Amino acid sequence: MQSSTNTPQHTLMPQVQSHIIYEHESVRDALIKLNDLRSDAILFVCDHHNKLLGSLTDGDLRRGFIRGLGFDDPLMDYVQPSPLFIYDTELHLADTAALKKRHFLIVPIINRQHIVVDVLNLRVNYSLLPADVIIMAGGRGQRLMPLTKDTPKPMLPVGDKPILEHNIDRLAKFGMKNIHISVNYLAEKIKGHFGDGSDRGLKIEYICENKPMGTIGSIKLAETLEHDYFMVMNSDILTNIDFAHFFQTFVKSGADMAMATTSYQVEIPYGVVEVDAANMVSSLKEKPRYTYYSNAGIYIARKELLTMVPDDEFYNVTDLMEALIRSGKKLISYPILGYWLDVGKHEDYKKAQEDIKYINF
Repeated sequence: MQSSTNTPQHTLMPQVQSHIIYEHESVRDALIKLNDLRSDAILFVCDHHNKLLGSLTDGDLRRGFIRGLGFDDPLMDYVQPSPLFIYDTELHLADTAALKKRHFLIVPIINRQHIVVDVLNLRVNYSLLPADVIIMAGGRGQRLMPLTKDTPKPMLPVGDKPILEHNIDRLAKFGMKNIHISVNYLAEKIKGHFGDGSDRGLKIEYICENKPMGTIGSIKLAETLEHDYFMVMNSDILTNIDFAHFFQTFVKSGADMAMATTSYQVEIPYGVVEVDAANMVSSLKEKPRYTYYSNAGIYIARKELLTMVPDDEFYNVTDLMEALIRSGKKLISYPILGYWLDVGKHEDYKKAQEDIKYINF
């Protein structure tokens, strides 16, 4: 019987655990695991606390056999002792393009005690962002009746899957795995479709609103926010926003909160005269075009801002932003350069069905 000292002390997600092998395991065990991983064939060797000790590939085993090692030799004799890794607190600084260029496609994520907490797979994910996500999905979708009579708006299909599933799949590509969905209207249909997220390699929990809580009031009901940052997102938008660039821009700015925005242009078909308080003409502009930025319904903030959200009260995210401005905290705008659509009306839903054929999500 295996001794208790060899029993792993930390539970990892199955996708992460598949890349872990323990120092007491055999060369044959390693070969079996590498074979199961196929094109993702790299193992991270750990002690029973999941502390990273090294890495192991088919090539390492092959070179060991050439040196005269055999199946009965200790696994650690084959191991590369200084593997590349990323600290979990520095994920937003990771240059994924440089990693791909150097052919480092699968990299362990460790904490400051060198415990493996996750694995970044650049064959699957664009990045691995350290942020919890709260998706607001409790609305009735009144403007889309009768489509929403028996189906919650986030579950309306766009192409081959619901709007909400498009958003969750894109969040997952950027490695955001801890997702809370705030539900109310026809909540069971959302819960029944996504479950706990384990089949997607995610951890999905539900925030149940017993009364209207606004666009951020229910966030105080989330029980397991794991990171220092959180993202709030409306469930009825369709977008291919670059979440990694959004997050990196926010962190590098030193802001307390960032709001994604979408540009909106207004063209005046006449010459515009600008005057001062005394009706003196100060300028003439012939058919000018003005660009405004609208709230896109996606926000990133520091976790400590949750102290500004009242408990068990209706509270909108705009209330929080106004409070930030009044208190002199830093709120920045992040213009979305890619695709964005608010699926709020029938004409928007029709447009989404056409756009999904051409937009890369």
